[in-house]
Amino acid sequence: MPVQQRADARRNYARILAVAEEEVAAHGADASLEQIARIAGVGSATVRRHFPGRHALLQAVFSERIEALCARAEVLAGAADARGALLDWLGALTTYAASARGLADALVQDGMAADDPAHVNACSTKLTGAADPLLQNAARAGAVAPDVTVADLITLVTGIALATEHHPDPTAEAHRLLGLAVLGISPRR
Repeated sequence: MPVQQRADARRNYARILAVAEEEVAAHGADASLEQIARIAGVGSATVRRHFPGRHALLQAVFSERIEALCARAEVLAGAADARGALLDWLGALTTYAASARGLADALVQDGMAADDPAHVNACSTKLTGAADPLLQNAARAGAVAPDVTVADLITLVTGIALATEHHPDPTAEAHRLLGLAVLGISPRR
């Protein structure tokens, strides 16, 4: 959002984004833009002025949390326990992906669009860049098989979040399944 916008435009932007976060959490990445506009108390044209398409709105919705996950990865990259740091970060990603219904869909949609050179998957790119040092540290420590990639881990978490989306306790089930996946990516001892 440009800094030079009028105060009412900034308020509209913030209100639309807050409503969009709630609607995406409740209805997933296909949340109705018209419903978001109605609840935010603005017209559809106002939503489209701030967010030219669904993808732009989803990026804005997930951006703050993605930035928090990236910051957490940066802090964890200096941890003495490389395996613990990677698992801590994967746990945070799993919690968020399982609780933010639209995130897994957005990552999947972005992943499919990544084959198009004109489209850059901002969420996955940021997460990959942030988590790569954690994975490299864990691999150097022998805590992760050397052929595991960050893309593999994000795909696992995304798949787990999608698979548990309609579970009575999606976050708990997602963490249980993540534990099973971690056993699969761990080196044999």
